[in-house]
Amino acid sequence: MANPIKKNLKHIHELLAEAKFIEAMETYLHDDVELREANGEAKKGKQFNLDFENNFINNQLAEFVRYDVYNVAVQGNTSFYTAEMELKLKDGSTMLSEQVVATQWKDGKIYRERYYHA
Repeated sequence: MANPIKKNLKHIHELLAEAKFIEAMETYLHDDVELREANGEAKKGKQFNLDFENNFINNQLAEFVRYDVYNVAVQGNTSFYTAEMELKLKDGSTMLSEQVVATQWKDGKIYRERYYHA
């Protein structure tokens, strides 16, 4: 039997590559999720994170350029991967984020996720 985390992660990456951020979050975030940017404070709860992402999309995002994933690893309930995301913002700037994403899974959903940026 295939690892359900690998299957879910593959689907998440497909959604993100199509700029379907909200669909990915609605489908795969655990209700008690905690998302953390590097050493920042954890953003707690599925609804809080959905509201946060919707706010960013509606108020700052002008154009999605790409989301590329490399080096996926899954062991037990933990996954890691590297990614590059490029966005054009409404202020005219381009945001290029290179990151390592470390995820703890619970019940097939993202439970704890941390983004380490370069």
